[in-house]
Amino acid sequence: MTLAIGVDIGGTKIAAGLVSEAGDILDSVAEPTPADATKIPAVVADLVERLTGDEKASGIGIGAAGFVGEDRSTVRFAPNIDWREEPLGEHVAALVDLPVVVENDANAAAWGEFRFGAGEDTDDLLLITVGTGIGGGIVHRGQLFRGGFGVAAEIGHMRIVPDGILCGCGQRGCYEQYGSGSALVRDARERVTNGDPGSEAIAALGGGDLSRITGPAVTKLAQEGDPMAVDLLADLGRWIGEGAAVLATILDPSVIAIGGGVGAAGDLLMTHLVEAFETHLPARAHRPQAALRLAALGNEAGIIGAADLARTEPATSTPTTATRGA
Repeated sequence: MTLAIGVDIGGTKIAAGLVSEAGDILDSVAEPTPADATKIPAVVADLVERLTGDEKASGIGIGAAGFVGEDRSTVRFAPNIDWREEPLGEHVAALVDLPVVVENDANAAAWGEFRFGAGEDTDDLLLITVGTGIGGGIVHRGQLFRGGFGVAAEIGHMRIVPDGILCGCGQRGCYEQYGSGSALVRDARERVTNGDPGSEAIAALGGGDLSRITGPAVTKLAQEGDPMAVDLLADLGRWIGEGAAVLATILDPSVIAIGGGVGAAGDLLMTHLVEAFETHLPARAHRPQAALRLAALGNEAGIIGAADLARTEPATSTPTTATRGA
């Protein structure tokens, strides 16, 4: 059995797992992400050492939020970590005696879902990851699609509302300003601030402190039947579904998987997402329609996908084609 290490570097936590060829995480460890970004390679190396022990791994795959260059090693830009043209793969490889592949975190998650999760029965998958923002990953005809410069599938910054809400990227009306966990929280807090009728239960979440109103708390309220929380999740689902219809028009995937923390909402989200998708998909009656599914691997998708990429392709721009049942 060929083992590989998958690493998911987030703004607050670095998680790593020892992953089998079947996509099973055999062991996992995690550490807080250091404030000093120059210390991240040493943390990754320490996690790898703790995971391997007497085991032998074939390589390390690292998923990182940001633009990853064609060399599969350099993080050109990261929104939540102070990386600009950072040779992350080179720095980690200098500390461990294993080959290292760096990939965008959403791409790694998409690859994990394609190989072992919601996309196991297709060769064309679009993963929409909904968290603080929106990320995406595309697998086309069994290959991870990275684009001409390695930075494809930044779908959260697709503009869906002209002159809409200002986004952190500098543009207005981006998808993630309407269909993300941050959008859900913003809308919930606005309703409380405005004193909207029926907002009492959401207001109680904060106890006078708006910062305590979170996405998971609103989702829990919705699951308990609070009408306004249910309405907020319905709005979120509609926005995600509208954006998914635009993406389906361009990419024509056979499966669209929805990942990220919003998956906990289940049908409270997906019912409205599917309805909006079907309403806004052009010429729907005359085309095959993508299957919309919740992602299957949860927060482990990035670790599993990164490990599999380390096992199946070198740190180059050559695309990967994989067969099932590895």
